[in-house]
Amino acid sequence: MQAQESKVALVTGANQGVGFQVAKALAENGYIVYVGSRNLQNGLAAAEKIGSNARAIQIDVTDRKSVENAAATVKQDFGRLNLLVNNAAISNAGAPGRTLAEIMASNRPSISSVDEMRTVWETNVFGVVVVTQLFLPLLREAKAPRIVNVSSILGSLTLARDPNNPYAEHFEMTYGASKTALNAVTVAFANELEKSGIKVSAVSPGFTATALNNFEGTDSVEVGSLEPIRVALEEDGPTALFTGPNQEVYPW
Repeated sequence: MQAQESKVALVTGANQGVGFQVAKALAENGYIVYVGSRNLQNGLAAAEKIGSNARAIQIDVTDRKSVENAAATVKQDFGRLNLLVNNAAISNAGAPGRTLAEIMASNRPSISSVDEMRTVWETNVFGVVVVTQLFLPLLREAKAPRIVNVSSILGSLTLARDPNNPYAEHFEMTYGASKTALNAVTVAFANELEKSGIKVSAVSPGFTATALNNFEGTDSVEVGSLEPIRVALEEDGPTALFTGPNQEVYPW
């Protein structure tokens, strides 16, 4: 009976940070949540913390076979997916242990590594496309299907040229532009899927202290997760909307 009635969600990169908070909130609201993690042991530990509604699933968004296996598991277990949260992301692929300031300095457009850019985009952009494409058949089988892409205010090209935006000066081609590309992916899927009833949105947690920024963000992960959680739970919201903290609507 539970398999027939429960709403089913997958959150990628859910073993920590914003993804963990979103998965936890979904489980608390009655969803069966697949806690996606590259490392299955980390996913199992996270799922245990969340509780009985959580199921760990190994998924590396840069490995198509891994994504195919995850989709096959969800199909076998439930035959549908109500909600896909594309949360997995990386901010850089350079030397570990650097401060946020050091990372930003090395990612200036004039000197940034194209190889590092490719690595980041493989997770933040191409990984989202692969996961979305492979889980679309399961989303089509669900009621009120939704896709939520966790983006960043840095991805807004409009705000990147706004002199009043304090983050504008930090727009670069590795992480920032990967989120711009993710926003473009969001709009592209939203345009195609709108007539089929699948809603696609982007959401920014704000400057949240997570592994992405070496835990140097100004907001706690609990605060930063509020808007992603709201969007993830909203079944009757609009499609192709990009929001951030306090439900602020951002320009693409």
